[in-house]
This record gives sequence, structure tokens and C-alpha cells, in this order.
Amino acid sequence: MIREFAIERYFARWEFAARHLLSASDCEPLTVRELLDLCGAPESLLTELRLSYAESQGAPALRERIARMYRGLDVDDIVVAVPEEAIYLAMSTLLSPRDRVVVQVPCYQSLSEIATHRGCDVQRWALQETADGWRMDLDRLADLLTPATKLLVVNAPHNPTGFVPTAAEYDALLELVQKRGVWLFFDEMYAGLERAPAVRLEPAVTRYERAICLSGMSKSYALPGLRLGWLALRDRRLRDGIMRYKDYTTICATSMSERLAEVALDHQLPILERNRAIVTANLALARDFAARHPDLLSWRHGDGGSIVFPRFVRGGAAAFCDATAERGIMIVPSTMFDFGDEHVRLGLGRRGFGEALAALEGIL
Repeated sequence: MIREFAIERYFARWEFAARHLLSASDCEPLTVRELLDLCGAPESLLTELRLSYAESQGAPALRERIARMYRGLDVDDIVVAVPEEAIYLAMSTLLSPRDRVVVQVPCYQSLSEIATHRGCDVQRWALQETADGWRMDLDRLADLLTPATKLLVVNAPHNPTGFVPTAAEYDALLELVQKRGVWLFFDEMYAGLERAPAVRLEPAVTRYERAICLSGMSKSYALPGLRLGWLALRDRRLRDGIMRYKDYTTICATSMSERLAEVALDHQLPILERNRAIVTANLALARDFAARHPDLLSWRHGDGGSIVFPRFVRGGAAAFCDATAERGIMIVPSTMFDFGDEHVRLGLGRRGFGEALAALEGIL
């Protein structure tokens, strides 16, 4: 039996019960009306849409739009799937029992758990914490990538720390996997939410033929309710294997989700600008809060995403978060990431973040 998905069970318990969410990882979800208005799309886009089955790999028009985001890729290099499903499909297709897998941690649990459940030898590659933020230990990665290693799993902008590697670090990482012929699964769900455009990374799949990129509408595009994401990959044999598995999961996406995603991607600039503005405003609030409460939080900088991962100075983050949840304020502790008990994740993408911080301050 697969291990319980800790953070998803935590959200199931508190997300709809707590009045204030301080750890939501997405950006303020758009309404259908807001999306149509932002994109200048008529209501007939939906009212005249036929709710039929969609193509299993994804609507060609949507895949063509996604492919334009990846230099050198075309419509056949994209597989549309629910983001969580996409992780499951890729891992299930690529991995066999006893394969060696290296996973960057802390991480969203399924990025490591599916490999563990399949009987793989999963090695943890931890981000290094400093007073200024987080960093990659590339020397440690070089040691972990042995001739037996099948797959490296990486996420940037990183959940939960907000870490984004420098261009030099990214080049070094790609050089390591290329030299060893290791597959690279790169979770890019938060791409587009970098603090500065200069730190945004070119998708790994455009630079390495054995890379698989995961992205979707849930985080950067503020459309989690569409339940739509995709894999971008250049290996057609692997793609075909993924499609065989997909026939046993969702089969296809909903036609409504695909149409709305296509419209959103055609107008992604205003959507990303909206979401970055929310994150920027909340980042300032979070920094000020941490400065006012040095006995509670020690700030840890991140260069991207809608989350940060400060150190919880008092120790026992899980007990603190349980106590605040009972009083209507949900905060996710680092135990939900199998990463000790000394950090908390703050979600910067929601418009109610300032009110939630004020509520927390009120009970301290």
C-alpha cells in the first residue's frame, strides 16, 4: 500500500475548515468571468462549446500552443494530463523496481513517493540552508549520480523554498546529467513567478534530450480548478509508453478545461503580471512580519514561486501549526515535506494573505 500523502491529507483536514490560509501554494484563483475579461474572450467561448470527449494526448490546438513555449518542440512532444497524474504517468512508465533515483528535497511528496512505491532505490539530495537563503550542493549531486542512477528529479522555482538555481548552477546540473546519461524530471509548475525575469531558466527539455518537463495551469496561471497540466518531452518512445498508462487513468482532459487553458496561454502576460503583483505585495508583508517577530521566524530568501520556507525559530513547527489551525489559521509545517520540524511554508499568492498574517499576529 502506498504511503499516505501527508500534505494532501493536511489540506483535506484544514483547507476548507480554517478561515485563513497562510500556506496555499497557488495564486489567487481566477473566476471564469475574470479570465474571460482578462483575455477579451466572449461568453460564447463556453456557451457554444460541445462537451464531448477530448483527444487523449490533448487537443491539438492546445498542444500546439504549449509547444510554442519550448524551443524546438512540436505538438507531438506534449502530453496533456492533470499535473499530479502527469507525475504518476512519467514515473510509472520510466521506472522499474531497484532503479536508482535521486530526488531533490524537500519536495512535493509524489516526486519521491511514487518511485519509492515502485521499489526504487531513492536517494535524497537536500538543498543547503544558509542565512541568506538556499543553495544547491553540486558536489554532493555529483557523488549521488552513480553509473546506476536512472533518474534525477528537480523542481524550480522550488516548492517549498522558492529557490531558483543561478544560470551557472543550472548549466552545471545539466552537464552532470548529460555526462552520465541520466534521465531528468524537471518540475516547472512555478515557472513565470520568478522575482526577476533575469533568473528565469530555459526549460530543461529544450537543452537535454532526456529531460521531461512538468508544467500546468494550477500555480503560475491561477487556474487550479481546471485540473490541467502537461509533460513536455522529446523521447517519442517514452511518450508512447506514457499514453498507454493514460488510457487507464483519466483517458482525456475535459474539453472545457482545455479550451480555457488555451485562451489563458494565449494571454499569459496579463495573468502572470497579475499574479506576480500579488506575490510581490505579500512578500513585503511576510518580510515585515518576520522582522517584527525574530523570535518566531528567521527569514530565508527565495528567488521564485509563490512560496517561501522560513525557519521556525521556536522549534516544533508541527505542534505550532496544529495549534494555529485549531484557531482558524492554516500553516503547513516542514514535517509535511519529510524535512524535519523547524520550518514552515508561507504561500504568497492569495489576496487574503495580509489578513491571515494579521490574524496570526493577533493570537501570538
